[in-house]
Amino acid sequence: MSSEKPVSHFLELARGMVPPMHPAGRPFVAGAAIATLLVRLRFKRLGVVLALVTAWVAWFFREPKRVTPTRPNIATAPADGTVSHVVDAVPPAELGLGSQPMTRISVFLSVFDVHVQRVPADGEIVQVSYHPGKFLSADLDKASEENERNTVWLRTVNGHDLVVVQIAGLVARRIVCEVSEGEKVAAGQTYGLIRFGSRVDLYVPRGSRVLVEAGQRTIGGETVLAELPEA
Repeated sequence: MSSEKPVSHFLELARGMVPPMHPAGRPFVAGAAIATLLVRLRFKRLGVVLALVTAWVAWFFREPKRVTPTRPNIATAPADGTVSHVVDAVPPAELGLGSQPMTRISVFLSVFDVHVQRVPADGEIVQVSYHPGKFLSADLDKASEENERNTVWLRTVNGHDLVVVQIAGLVARRIVCEVSEGEKVAAGQTYGLIRFGSRVDLYVPRGSRVLVEAGQRTIGGETVLAELPEA
């Protein structure tokens, strides 16, 4: 028994170090793995290269577990990445929220970042809207208005309206959103994915205390981006 315990302990540590994969990545990983096996039958060196590519694809679609802060009236980061802008801006027109500006916190995701998106606060989904558009570089400010996007309007348990926007980038060509209108959601819950390089905007009410600045790194589901106004 003593020899089995170190082995089981090692396997448990290994599982903790290797994050699970988002289901949307399974077809890509399976396709890459099959291609690797077929190529390796004839070209061993190229097969090694494709094996590394397969491993990278699996790593790209990782969905690590996160510990989300539980204190009330906060909005956590919907994505891993780097804060590119903190500005006042009108929320996407398709929501019909009017012309009153909100505070927009934009997070840019490189191809090396975790690409799943997470709910910023406990609440209910009011509206989900898809808007076709361009594929400009996601770090440009005008990408918020001109790029392809998927917008989620969330009303928190304290009655605040938050807006999370998944924005396709220069390389990204597929936005996945897995929540629907009327659905109850929890802070830190994974709700979507953008494939390969993108941006996520979080709109919070004016009067919120923003706790991040441009250039700061965020951890989806853990970094507190803003303290919301008192209900």
